[in-house]
Amino acid sequence: MATLANTGMANQAAFGQHGSALVDDGSAYTPPSGKVVVSITCLSDTNFTVLTQEDPAQFFGTTTPFGAGTNQVAVAVSNTFPQGVTIYGRWTAVTASSSTGGGYICYLGPAA
Repeated sequence: MATLANTGMANQAAFGQHGSALVDDGSAYTPPSGKVVVSITCLSDTNFTVLTQEDPAQFFGTTTPFGAGTNQVAVAVSNTFPQGVTIYGRWTAVTASSSTGGGYICYLGPAA
């Protein structure tokens, strides 16, 4: 995992140098072995049906209402992430509803 002590790795992840994937048809996306999705850019208004966190104690997702801090809730299918927004976390699986017109881009980083 990239840390502040490893700025080279953090910079690579920030600029997508660990890979990326475009998903535009509502199918499930699973990153390759040794990788996780570290950010997602929505190309159209997007409703996620699956955001499986690498570590539910630190990152938000659809499977459990956990994350860092208090008052966390799970992402519901009714939560719409608007076109152009980028969300950050660490996910091992991502799926959006098939109604996403332009899809989304997943950027990858090394798994923990």
